[in-house]
This record gives sequence, C-alpha cells and structure tokens, in this order.
Amino acid sequence: MSEKTPPPAGPAGREQTIVCALCRVASPASPPPLSWICSLENGVRTYCCQDCARANIRAIEGRLDTSWW
Repeated sequence: MSEKTPPPAGPAGREQTIVCALCRVASPASPPPLSWICSLENGVRTYCCQDCARANIRAIEGRLDTSWW
C-alpha cells in the first residue's frame, strides 16, 4: 500500500488528461490533487474529483472490505 502510483501515460509516454469518472471535470494538475480519489475497478484506474468524492463518500466507504475498519 505504500508504493507510489505513477500517473497514466498516453501514447508515446505522454501523460493523459485525468478526468473525474462521475462528472467528467478535468484535473487541474497531473498527478491530480490529493483530494481526488483513485480506485481500481475491473482492472481500470478511475479518478473521482473532490466534489464527487464528498457527495458519494458513503457509497465509497461501503465498498471497503471489513478489514479496513
């Protein structure tokens, strides 16, 4: 859990624009701010902006294994 996750790379190693999976707003920086959430769902890395993360925190926490608690 302590390993760093590199930002996604686009074609020829160029960085892709990171967008929120829910509202499609683009990240203001790459890598995205610490207030953004990154998750791995079905082998695909998705990001959630701060506003969407706050609005959906109960659903996000509800998917965690009980070992996290």
